[in-house]
Amino acid sequence: MRKATPINEKTDKEIIDILPNKKDEIGNLNRLLAAVLNYLSDEEVEEIDIEYLLDNTEGLREWWDQYRESNRKKIAEEIKKSLGELSLKELESIHKKIKGKE
Repeated sequence: MRKATPINEKTDKEIIDILPNKKDEIGNLNRLLAAVLNYLSDEEVEEIDIEYLLDNTEGLREWWDQYRESNRKKIAEEIKKSLGELSLKELESIHKKIKGKE
């Protein structure tokens, strides 16, 4: 009897089609990591300058912005979950801060 394939499983062909893109992505991440580690290990660098790294490492700022945006959704969800545990005073304080930014 043949085993049924669940709908959410990718076929071998789909996986093979994705692999070249993943290899490119892994290669790019390796390049970014190497650039950051080279900068951090440079004995002449006295103070770490994140903006310098972002400005002078091709593709790093774009990657960082995408990462932060994807993380933004997780942070928002965590905040929503924790609101129920806060006191009224804490909620009012947060509300004032939000109103101040509008």
